[in-house]
Amino acid sequence: MVGCVAFSPDGKTLASGSWDKSIKLWDVVTSKEKATLQGHTDTVSAVAYSPDGKTLASGSWDKSIKLWDVVTGKEKATLQGHTGQVSSVAYSPDGKTLASASDNEVFNMHSPEDNKLIRLWDVATTKEWASFKGWSDYVTCVAYSPDSKTVASGTRGYVDAKPGDIRLRDVATGKERVTRHPGAVFSLAFSPDGKTLASGRYGQLIELWDVQTGQERATLKGHTYSTLSVAYSPDGRTLASGGCDMTIKLWDVTMGKELATLQGHSSGVSSLAFSPDGKTLASASWDSTIRLWDVSAANKEDK
Repeated sequence: MVGCVAFSPDGKTLASGSWDKSIKLWDVVTSKEKATLQGHTDTVSAVAYSPDGKTLASGSWDKSIKLWDVVTGKEKATLQGHTGQVSSVAYSPDGKTLASASDNEVFNMHSPEDNKLIRLWDVATTKEWASFKGWSDYVTCVAYSPDSKTVASGTRGYVDAKPGDIRLRDVATGKERVTRHPGAVFSLAFSPDGKTLASGRYGQLIELWDVQTGQERATLKGHTYSTLSVAYSPDGRTLASGGCDMTIKLWDVTMGKELATLQGHSSGVSSLAFSPDGKTLASASWDSTIRLWDVSAANKEDK
């Protein structure tokens, strides 16, 4: 099963993480494997390129985060501190910080304020410099705002029968600005202008939130099962969503209209990533495949 994909900043390479504990780098033009990075001892659940494209971060169920030199394929560092499976990693757009989230953390249920499920790492020193506390829940995803000032997180709920939530925190102060409780959240993505946060969640829905006020702007309905992944196109006009229903949907976020449905996977679509030029969409699935889609062609065919 392929759990995550990420394009390099130049769009020439696609990284993928899998349940087989490996990370693979693919040539986007030829679709050929360029390298296999090995070192994790459990499922690779998250991958993210640094903004300069020189480093790839990977998160794993083995509770660690690894940093890789993408030119040599060598491991540069291992970041440890989480006591649960690492579910998500995200570089700040300025490249200075890496955020990581933990799912299935060892909880202190009596003192949830001690639970450190999101950690911020100094990229230069590879040391943890901050952590956000207060959860008694499973954090499934983390995302940086385009200005690097805000970190968004989503939880799936279930602990003590609590609903999942979305939280926005100021990176500099650690202060929580917004909390919403829409239900189990599986994926988050900021719009390129930083004004909207898209969430994919349990119950077939995709919700668009106003980042400043925390108010819901729109709800997109179309999937027949839970939405596992969301990704904005670089121009911010299109949102892609992948679901347990094995489909990918493209949405016009201005009109709230479905543009196209992409079919081909035979299991849930676990991760999505647009190429930097916005012309290609990569999708990873539990069916152990990665597919590349011509987004412009898909939009034209649906019209």
